[in-house]
Amino acid sequence: MAEEGWHWFIVFRISFLTNSCFMILRILLCTCMFFCSVSIVFSQPAISDSIKGIPVVTDTIIKKPAEKHYNIGNGKVFIYQKPKAFIFLTNLPKDAAGIVVAPFQRKNLKPLLLIAGSTALLMLNDEAISEGVGQFSQTIHLSPDEKYKDVLNIRVGKTNTSLLKAPQNINTALYQLGQGFPSLLIGAGLFTYGKIHKDYRAISTASQLTEAFILMGVGTQLLKRITGRQSPSEAVDLDGAWHPLPSFKNYQNHTPFYDAFPSGHLATLMSTVTILAENYSEKKWIKPVGYSVIGLVGYSMINNRVHWASDYPLALALGYLCAKQVVKNNRKVVQLSSTGHHKGTLSYTVNYVNGRFMPGMRYKF
Repeated sequence: MAEEGWHWFIVFRISFLTNSCFMILRILLCTCMFFCSVSIVFSQPAISDSIKGIPVVTDTIIKKPAEKHYNIGNGKVFIYQKPKAFIFLTNLPKDAAGIVVAPFQRKNLKPLLLIAGSTALLMLNDEAISEGVGQFSQTIHLSPDEKYKDVLNIRVGKTNTSLLKAPQNINTALYQLGQGFPSLLIGAGLFTYGKIHKDYRAISTASQLTEAFILMGVGTQLLKRITGRQSPSEAVDLDGAWHPLPSFKNYQNHTPFYDAFPSGHLATLMSTVTILAENYSEKKWIKPVGYSVIGLVGYSMINNRVHWASDYPLALALGYLCAKQVVKNNRKVVQLSSTGHHKGTLSYTVNYVNGRFMPGMRYKF
């Protein structure tokens, strides 16, 4: 009996290890396929080390050895410096300061008033919006329940930790899109492609995505802990009670009571879409696809009662502002005066020749 028990134990272990190996291989295959798709979608060779091929009218662009130029059309050239290690960390203080200062600049007064006004307007209708979303979701059979299946677990001591979860319904899949993992995966794909092909733009974009992920993670958490707004799932009041500056212990033990405002998911998604659109502005599909995903994720978070609609304006503004700040410090833009097709110009002259004034014309091709 003992030998039979050991036999079944060995068979079980071999079967478990075989299934685990197949699962890991599937994950690696999916990851490789994703990296390949990123390479195909975002790849564009840099202009060669000489500046031939750039239609320059004003003067030539002086190209430094440690930079690459990308002619994206419409008379614009993007310039990227040779990537430095951990620049996404060294740029954090400067970019964080720029984000903090920006709302107090006069040019940003109108956007700030728009954010405040739209937030206030949505707060007056939060409950109605939540009920409307819930009723419509029931009509189309979109379940609000969060359902996951553990795909890859690791045992640490006596605790099982899930390393990878697969969503089991559409709403959960949409909600998971905003949790930051897709942004990091896109960044990893761009970094891998950039390293292989020595593409400074791809490496810089990956660095920008990582920096924005950190900035939005820290920034939204600070605002959540300051405002302390209840999530709809825990709300007693119609639009969620506010408990500013909850204690660290209360926040950690009862997070949904305090972490609704603003939405970290939408802030991260908006920063990701904006960074991709800014660095790859010739890819016209990025904005419509990205904004559609943001809208679907926003809908899913109202449906599963994680957020109110009024949690979104500030989150979207934060993500957009963060992305603009990060891109500005990692890329230069040169606007060429024309696209290389010179139009003829006609000018009139008056010359003094042999004691006489002689009118003339000059045509420049």
